[in-house]
Amino acid sequence: MLFICYPKCSTCQKAKKWLDEHNIEYTERHIVEDNPSYDELKEWYTKSGLPLKKFFNTSGLLYKEMQLKDKLPAMSEEEQLKLLATNGMLVKRPLVVNDDTVLVGFKEADWINSCFYLYY
Repeated sequence: MLFICYPKCSTCQKAKKWLDEHNIEYTERHIVEDNPSYDELKEWYTKSGLPLKKFFNTSGLLYKEMQLKDKLPAMSEEEQLKLLATNGMLVKRPLVVNDDTVLVGFKEADWINSCFYLYY
């Protein structure tokens, strides 16, 4: 399982602690140092079944500075994916990726349903 996070993010820290407490093995990846590529994002978005907007860090400074709330509706999916691939700070985190599961953000109930199903 791939755990993509920003180590300074408090939500990412909570998610990592949760994974550790439940003895779930993962490979950690720093989202800024190793930003997801266009191809990765496209695959994860397709696999997740989520709206693409869920992959944007809408509370982030960069999202607000770029005024993406107003710009995203006029952009194609491809344009949005290419934009996400330019900077890890635009991507909602943490991201958990496994063969058939993609979780965006940390909601314990979602993680329990997905992670426990896959690992226990």
